[in-house]
Amino acid sequence: MATKQKSVWYCSECGHKQSKWGGQCPQCEKWNTLAEELEIPVSARRFDAQPLTPSKPMRLSEVSLSETPRILTNMREFDQLIGGGIVPGSLTLVGGDPGIGKSTLMLQLSHSLVKQGLTVLYVCGEESVDQTSLRAKRLDINSDNLYLLSETNFACIKSQIEQLNPDVVIVDSIQIIYKSEITSAPGSVSQVREAAMEFMHISKGRAIAIFLIGHVTKAGEIAGPRVLEHLVDTVLYFEGEKQHDYRMIRVVKNRFGPTDEIAVFQMQTKGLVEIANPSQIFLEERMKGIVGSVIIPTIEGSRPFLIEAQALVTETVFPSPSRKCTGLDQNRLALLLAVLEKRMGYQLFRCDVFVSIAGGMRILEPAIDLGVLIAIASSLRNRRIDPETTVVGEVGLGGELRSVPRLESRIKEAIHMGFKRCVIPKRNLKGLTDELKSKIAICGVDIVDEAVNTLLN
Repeated sequence: MATKQKSVWYCSECGHKQSKWGGQCPQCEKWNTLAEELEIPVSARRFDAQPLTPSKPMRLSEVSLSETPRILTNMREFDQLIGGGIVPGSLTLVGGDPGIGKSTLMLQLSHSLVKQGLTVLYVCGEESVDQTSLRAKRLDINSDNLYLLSETNFACIKSQIEQLNPDVVIVDSIQIIYKSEITSAPGSVSQVREAAMEFMHISKGRAIAIFLIGHVTKAGEIAGPRVLEHLVDTVLYFEGEKQHDYRMIRVVKNRFGPTDEIAVFQMQTKGLVEIANPSQIFLEERMKGIVGSVIIPTIEGSRPFLIEAQALVTETVFPSPSRKCTGLDQNRLALLLAVLEKRMGYQLFRCDVFVSIAGGMRILEPAIDLGVLIAIASSLRNRRIDPETTVVGEVGLGGELRSVPRLESRIKEAIHMGFKRCVIPKRNLKGLTDELKSKIAICGVDIVDEAVNTLLN
């Protein structure tokens, strides 16, 4: 007699399983995320890994440390991004919006690797071999060591990996791969989780570096259970607007190097081109001497660079004024507007306020607060900022300016780009060397009122 299959409910956000439907997931507290699936048989969840010898505990002092071997891609920005090269046996998840350049980057990465004599298997599950080949030809990629496989069945993919034994495998994308033993549709919580675990066993057991391309949801998170990000060694996120040419790749998780590192690329007809000096690229179209424009030295990961914050403040004819921003947090903008109204007496409730970070960048660090606030005040009062001045500082609710980390690196980047003055929180003055102060005029301010009067009077 056949065993009756049991239905269970999985949360598409965190992977939580329960026996009945509910409007809210009790684990991650997200609404309408529970989807019904048939429970996976135990036999289907067995991994075909080699039997392991039982491990024994070791004293920390007895562990011999050795440098992790890495494969250089000869793409300097990408190598620096992931900590010095690709680690054999690593599992990397690459996420981003559709059409932002994930597949393009992976093809370019494949080209760099096969030129070194390595073998790369590119699993193009979402496209035919012909479609992927056309994109490769557009990027001037042609090599006998790059293999294309249009397949979505995991068993077939695993069989080809065992026969070919490549150095690197790229899966485009993990949401389209399925195991026939599991009855749920491709892209479901069960399929994504099980396929990712199988790829993890392959990468660790055969020392093959595997890249998994993942789709993102409307909220900007990788589709599938949250356990997917826990399984992999490295998580890379593509950021940027499709209307702009610039793409920023951010490291969210990295077991082999630092996190929050970024690499900036520019999308061109021949693919993604590395940007070694982001400051120069972001400021090359800047118009000097216009109101509402402020240059801010910011830091992403270990890299300092300069960005331009632009603000436009106009009187509104509607009872509810607009508050729009691009490249920064909407809640942070509301906080800065409240501080300006309270400390400076500006009647912003009668005005529409628009703020943008030029170039399509998205900056979340609070050190850009003072620059954004000065840009808004400059547009409201119709007074321009000295084009050779940079502004940096975190703004508190009381209007006080708080110190920012790694200020010396920020100021050195401003000096490198030819700026003559930098307005900073006064609390940061103690940590600066006399040599640095001799190269650029440093102005320390304590509160928002002092900063606005210094820069706009």
